[in-house]
Amino acid sequence: MSYANIVMDNGTGYTKLGFAGNDAPSYVFPTAIATRQAPGAGGRGGPAPPSKPSFLSGGGGGHLSQKRGTEDLDFFIGDEAVAHANTPGYGINYPIRHGQIENWDLMERYWEQSIFKYLRCEPEDHAFLMTEPPLNPPENRENTAEIMFESFNCKGLYIAVQAVLALAASWTSSKVQDRSLTGTVIDSGDGVTHVIPVAEGYVIGSSIKHIPIAGRDITYFVQSLLRDRNEPDSSLKTAERIKEEFSYVCPDIVREFSRYDADPERFQKYIAQLGPNRSVTVDVGYERFLGPEIFFNPEIASSDFLTPLPEVVDNVIQSSPIDVRRGLYKNIVLSGGSTMFRNFGQRLKRDIKDIVDRRIQRSEQLSGTGAKSGGLEVDVITHKKQRNAVWFGGSLLAQTPEFMSYCHTKADYEEYGPSIARRYTVFGSAL
Repeated sequence: MSYANIVMDNGTGYTKLGFAGNDAPSYVFPTAIATRQAPGAGGRGGPAPPSKPSFLSGGGGGHLSQKRGTEDLDFFIGDEAVAHANTPGYGINYPIRHGQIENWDLMERYWEQSIFKYLRCEPEDHAFLMTEPPLNPPENRENTAEIMFESFNCKGLYIAVQAVLALAASWTSSKVQDRSLTGTVIDSGDGVTHVIPVAEGYVIGSSIKHIPIAGRDITYFVQSLLRDRNEPDSSLKTAERIKEEFSYVCPDIVREFSRYDADPERFQKYIAQLGPNRSVTVDVGYERFLGPEIFFNPEIASSDFLTPLPEVVDNVIQSSPIDVRRGLYKNIVLSGGSTMFRNFGQRLKRDIKDIVDRRIQRSEQLSGTGAKSGGLEVDVITHKKQRNAVWFGGSLLAQTPEFMSYCHTKADYEEYGPSIARRYTVFGSAL
């Protein structure tokens, strides 16, 4: 009897779980774990875990660092962990920071409940497709393989780069004519935005750029705008709901201000629930378009990072090998929840096209020959699976008959050890 392969995408903010062949993950919940703290340790409610939790003798460097007691069996993950954040005796931890696993003991326990409590399956019956960020250290791949084969005895394991899976997910778009694994992936989630060039399934590591602007920064910016206006509720939850329900990307920020001033109906209302029987009305105005605008004019929110996203994308492609640049401009793929704003793809395409056209025009002037360039095609791919693009791309690839031939098996692990995870085969474009 054959069992469906499992796709597990562990992100900094959220984890997506499900079975290959499905259109959407079965479970989406925060990548958080609440554990019992040793007396006097205190909880932690911030976005990142401590490097050495007090209840582990060996810190976060390896899994199963000491023999567990019964207190280590009492823990919660996901939404339950967040609910226990303020429970006395518990501390909440986030084992992944900026896409990298930092506490392997907690991550193993997180995977344990993900498999047995949520998916309710026996791991030895299933092959797992797991994801990793670009430039993930090979030691992290080895630790993942060791846990999956030693602790869970899984049938097979394939660790895929998130950007490659996002490219595969874009095949569902009507604009994609051929199933290419060459393109530029803009992956923007809750904590960080990556711009990743991929050529024939291989990440061009030297050209990757990280942008310290993502969904959480937009939420904080919207919250600051609400506070400046002295709205009755400017909590982080309200700011997040306004961002998700009302925000969009405008073509011209100055013109958009004028449109709001001329048409009061553009201002909307949000009903914030402060308790079982108490609610307040929050006015929603300029933050509808000012929130996502920090991708294109970051100086309005912070002076720490000033390079607009379109310019970063152009710099990434220009730093890539010249023979793949045309394909990288032609196939710019969006991935992640923070790319879901209305008109985001159109604005990005327009701004990148303007940068490219100005460069071509300047080159024509400097040549002095009067020769005209044929131009360069710039296209930004948007599709319905964008929010969970990495998981959906994994679902597409893990359901193919060829998937098991790419997996590392338990027999491979027993023969060669964890080092097998350092080598992996990239799926071909023909799949």
